[in-house]
Amino acid sequence: MRYTPVVFKPKYSLTPKILLNINEIERLYGRLEGMTIPQQLLLNLERDNLIQSSFASNSIEGNPLSEAQVSNLILNDRVPVNRDEKEVVNYFQILKELPTKVNRDLNLNHVLDTHKHLLTGVKENIKGKIRNTRIVVGSHDVIDRLVIKYNPPFHTKREIVEALEGLLLWVKKTKEPPTLKAGIFHHQFVFLHPFEDGNGRVCRLLTALIFLKHNYLINKYFVLDDYYDIDRSLYSDSLHSADSGDKTTWLEYFTDGVKYSLAGALGKVETGLTQLTFDIRLTPKEQEVLKIIQKYRELNSSDLTKELAISRQQAFNLLKSLTKKGYLEKKGSTKSSYYVLK
Repeated sequence: MRYTPVVFKPKYSLTPKILLNINEIERLYGRLEGMTIPQQLLLNLERDNLIQSSFASNSIEGNPLSEAQVSNLILNDRVPVNRDEKEVVNYFQILKELPTKVNRDLNLNHVLDTHKHLLTGVKENIKGKIRNTRIVVGSHDVIDRLVIKYNPPFHTKREIVEALEGLLLWVKKTKEPPTLKAGIFHHQFVFLHPFEDGNGRVCRLLTALIFLKHNYLINKYFVLDDYYDIDRSLYSDSLHSADSGDKTTWLEYFTDGVKYSLAGALGKVETGLTQLTFDIRLTPKEQEVLKIIQKYRELNSSDLTKELAISRQQAFNLLKSLTKKGYLEKKGSTKSSYYVLK
């Protein structure tokens, strides 16, 4: 079936607040980019950001796992035992792989693939499928009456696909500043509500991808989901303030969030730098080892010998040094031992 994209043209005003926020966002990000950050500190920051984002984005949608449970699930690489754990792990995997998707077009197939991955093992019957049914967004009051908060504009697959294709075409062609592009996309995607479930999480993942496509190293330096999770009602109300067509109020909130997250990231880096001592700073070769172990999750001296083309003794010394400095942890018995990030 052929679809004709519906032309999308966002409406908003460039208020003084939005302009000030954009300038501050560029200033804060410039400061982060200009800092010399040790590899281990970057790895820790990225790991913590991925976990925090996976927790917050799913928590917003009602996932009952605590941040400690999410951290334990991901850091220990446990196999999910229920749907709540599975959707968190799926989100984490997609988020971690986003940098590999930067050169891929953000098109309908990409959106569907993201939704399919997110709901695999969670809601098999609707994963990767545009809805073709009427839905409303709301909650039940104290006497169990449905209070409708939002009624999407379209309820057939054709209408939804054509509107979504129009939005994706706009993302590809628009010259809007990256922060505004990401914010406008974020609202419009949720407004269209293309799926029966998973819209918010898919939207936040794709919003992060838009930042990455414009060289903002989201996840490595900062995440946005924790800002939304601070006050979920404010997040929801700000989003739906744009449902009437004017996205100005939402963009003020959204740019506030980016600014808040970058300021927080800068604070974490500065705190981390002050805590580093000379004894635990890394040599260039040790930084290479950490990059390798981040890629493979675990390795032993034989693996390292092959990766760096060094002797077994050199590999052993590198792993021993990184363990002593507190970057790695040794697992297993002597003959079958391996190392993981601490």
